[in-house]
Amino acid sequence: MKRLLGALALRLFRTRVVGSPPADPVYVLVCAPHTSNWDLVLMLAIAWTSDIHPVWMGKKEMFDGPLGWLFHRLGGLAVDREDPTGIVDEIVDAARVRDHMALVIPPEGTRKSGTHWKSGFRRIAAAADIPIVLAFVGGPDNTCGFGPRLEVTEDLVADMDILRAFYADKKGFRPSRATPPLLREESKSESTPG
Repeated sequence: MKRLLGALALRLFRTRVVGSPPADPVYVLVCAPHTSNWDLVLMLAIAWTSDIHPVWMGKKEMFDGPLGWLFHRLGGLAVDREDPTGIVDEIVDAARVRDHMALVIPPEGTRKSGTHWKSGFRRIAAAADIPIVLAFVGGPDNTCGFGPRLEVTEDLVADMDILRAFYADKKGFRPSRATPPLLREESKSESTPG
């Protein structure tokens, strides 16, 4: 049923999916740019038509309303942005016990333009020893899909350069709202001697 709903949503949006999901059973799926409320709908459609079991994080306010039960059923985890303490540990624990899971993370953390991405996707992948898979949603050419798979290394800037190269031409539904793939930790690592 989910596969059928996903295919219908992609057809309604006139969106085609490019690339393929990885063979890994558990991974972090980075979805960017996150510029519209429709990103969630398309992400679920892509996951369902690709036989992916998505688990995604959303602000807790989404789960407080009348659709909260539905968001939980669709794989949503409520995150308190004011007090995110423990969320990385909670997600790492979930990744270690599940047979199949694509932890979908929009690293921008908001649909509004910002200056930096949040680094949780990288910390979770490193702590759980799982790969990161790059994905994108929406854009002027109505294309969504999957990009490269990478393992987290100790070279933060080199890892982020891979993400920057992949997302350089990805626009999202509202390009003016996109946040560049840059982590606050990058400026710290560049200024740290040797």
